[in-house]
Amino acid sequence: MQTSEITRRNYLALSTAGAAAAAALGCARREPTTAPEPAAQGPPPDHERRIAWWREAKFGTFVCLGLYSILGRHEWVMENEGIPLPEYEPLAQKFNPRPGAPREWAKLAKSAGMKYIVFLTKHHDGYCLFDSKLTNYCSTKTGPRRDLTAEYVEAMRAEGMRIGLYHSLMDWHHPDGARCAENEDARRRFVDYIHGQIREILTNYGKIDILWYDVPWPLDAAGWESEKMNAMVLQLQPDIIVNNRNRLPGDFGTPEQRIVPDEKSDWEACMTMNESWGYQAADDAWKTPKTSLRNLITCARDGGNFLYNLGPRADGSIPEESIRVLNKVGDWMSRNGQTIYGAERCKVRRSNYANFTRKGNTLYVHVYFWPGETVTIGGLQTKVKSARLLASGKSVNVKQDDFRVQFTGLPDKAPDDPITVIAAECESEPVQDMIAVRKNHPRA
Repeated sequence: MQTSEITRRNYLALSTAGAAAAAALGCARREPTTAPEPAAQGPPPDHERRIAWWREAKFGTFVCLGLYSILGRHEWVMENEGIPLPEYEPLAQKFNPRPGAPREWAKLAKSAGMKYIVFLTKHHDGYCLFDSKLTNYCSTKTGPRRDLTAEYVEAMRAEGMRIGLYHSLMDWHHPDGARCAENEDARRRFVDYIHGQIREILTNYGKIDILWYDVPWPLDAAGWESEKMNAMVLQLQPDIIVNNRNRLPGDFGTPEQRIVPDEKSDWEACMTMNESWGYQAADDAWKTPKTSLRNLITCARDGGNFLYNLGPRADGSIPEESIRVLNKVGDWMSRNGQTIYGAERCKVRRSNYANFTRKGNTLYVHVYFWPGETVTIGGLQTKVKSARLLASGKSVNVKQDDFRVQFTGLPDKAPDDPITVIAAECESEPVQDMIAVRKNHPRA
């Protein structure tokens, strides 16, 4: 990667690189004027209670909407194309999403089986989609002259969805957004500005369920005063959960564009439907409904959540391909959602044509490449008592020995689309051991 390119995908690596990374970015590391507080080693207080609903939910979406949506060339267009601020800033007067758009997002997400949405209150370009008293560069004073965050919150509550707010710490518009790393007075002004905006979005819209920080460049946790930031957030919203992108562990981790399970902590893989978070008109690299579901299943299998992005056009409308994918996902979730919601970490993982989730002693076999009349799992160490096709409830025959379990008498063609689920009731928590098969399978 080029040192000048800092994306939401790679910033986590930079966050731990210390002074060397700061130097590579052309920005000296700020030495705190006072000794920093020790960094938190675990999640904020009362984590188990606050995170419980989220663990059950499993599936949500981003809504990435902003001035960049007008240009339609990715949400990083301002930096990636080197657009000067005097050329970019006038977009604020043209920006005017339709008032009814948030209700459409909420309805689409709900029908897809999603339980929460995370809405971008401010992306890296600095433009605020809420009523801020700290800047005129916001939607209530330019363009639509409406509080777009208020409209989103109202739509979410109308659909019974959980409410998340995203707020970028990095800011390409604020005059202190870069020099804060080298100048203490600039740092003080910029940190007060960002803390003040977080206070605004968590004060003005009632109960908020998630705060999703992003890209803490160019400061470390001490520079951001992140301990103080999180304490303020929990004081304002005692039930909220926060992520780990203010350089503290937070309540959950955030691998981006890839699924990276964390066996010890809560985590959420965030991913785009094509290759862009914000609207990019020419980006046609759409994931299929099957690929979308396979990613969701993998997250649920490994104890994580899946945050799947929507990138509306500048008027707030959702691209037709996103609607097509999510309608197909929602159709499947209406029949098979019980295999996802509340899924527990699963110790069965190995197959060439299936994936797995678990709830208690029930193993859900998600067959995405249908093999025909017999589905086989190698190395299952737990006895299967019975099995059925989940969507129809039809009983499935089971044959099992020390090396495999076979589900037999199945139709030649997959009975569900795009993934068929077999529910296998086991005597105890299902466990797979493929090394035992390799070592003990009879040889000539």
